[in-house]
Order: sequence, then structure tokens, then C-alpha cells
Amino acid sequence: MPWSLLARDLFLLLSTLVLWRADAALRAEPGALHVAVALPAGVLVAICAYLAHEWGHLLGARASGAVVHFPERATSTFLFFFDVGRSSRGQFLAMSLGGFAASAAVVPLLFARLPWDALSTRVALGLVTAGVLATLVTELPPFFRVLRGAPLPRGFVYRSDAGF
Repeated sequence: MPWSLLARDLFLLLSTLVLWRADAALRAEPGALHVAVALPAGVLVAICAYLAHEWGHLLGARASGAVVHFPERATSTFLFFFDVGRSSRGQFLAMSLGGFAASAAVVPLLFARLPWDALSTRVALGLVTAGVLATLVTELPPFFRVLRGAPLPRGFVYRSDAGF
């Protein structure tokens, strides 16, 4: 378990909640301070949605017994690297579905719960929507190729045991 990554992400979540509360308090008085709080609050919500997606991938991988490797630094963009040399097609599909399931839970929750009239919400939902579109473009094609029998993908986050 990547404890440093878990601590990082919990810190980001707590920071997001604190900033979101500050944004809510400042909404009644629009001005430069409100914008200075609303923009990072919205960005942090989107980052937390991305992290939920990544933790979903990790949970899917771990639940299926896939082999994963964790980065050495907590500053890594990715929570783990999927070992395509020691994991199966089914484990890859489970890992992929975990991220999709996390997004399917978090994104509608954000759209339902965030106040539509807030600048921070518009920033958050704009970035979350862009992230969902990026996921559709980058993650769905390999998922469906592997589902239809193609070999597991190779690349930055998909590595064989020799790449570690």
C-alpha cells in the first residue's frame, strides 16, 4: 500500500474541503478574494475527482490480484504502474473497470451536489468534464481492444516486470 500517496491524497481532500468552505463563505461578497479562493477550490475538486478515478483503478487491480508497482515519490501523477508481464487480461479489465466505476460514482455526485451558481462549481465541473472526455479518448480504446482479445497494452503506466 502506498501510504505516502494515501497521506498526500487525504491531505488534498482535506485542503479541498477547507477551501470549498472558504469559497462558500465568500460567495456573498464577490470580488478578487472570492475569485482567488473559488478558482483553486474548483481545481482541487477536479483533482480529487481524478484521484478518486485513480484509486478506483488501484482497487480494481488489487481486488483482482493484479501485480502493481508503486512509484517511489508521492509527487507521482499515477498511484501505481500495472505489471502487464505478470497480470492477466481479466486483471487488466478489472483494473480498468475500477477506475470507470469510481468515476461513475463521483461525477454524478458532483453534478448533483455542487451549487450551480458558484464560480468554483463551474471551474470544477468544466475540468471534470474535460477529464471524463480525456478518459473516454485514452482509456476506453485499450479496454475494448483487450476485451476483444488484443494483447495487454504497453507504455508508461503499463509495464512488464522487466521495466521495474
